[in-house]
Amino acid sequence: MNQPCKPYNGVRASLLDSARWRKSRHSNPSGNCVEAADLPAGEVAVRNSRFPDGPALIFTRAEWEAFIMGARDGDFGLSGQVGPA
Repeated sequence: MNQPCKPYNGVRASLLDSARWRKSRHSNPSGNCVEAADLPAGEVAVRNSRFPDGPALIFTRAEWEAFIMGARDGDFGLSGQVGPA
């Protein structure tokens, strides 16, 4: 019997059996999106939607919430920006 994969940065996203991937409703049809999945131990996995079997980044819940709040608050200097920085 296979052991469940313990999440770590760079793990193949397809090995995260319990992951239910989702992407923003604001995603465009070109496929340049990221997908996120809540993991059983509370972490959040992120992968490139164009390479669903590629590596996933794993964040703690606190790290993920800090990122989301920063994005909402415009902390990354990209609010409303189109094209290269």
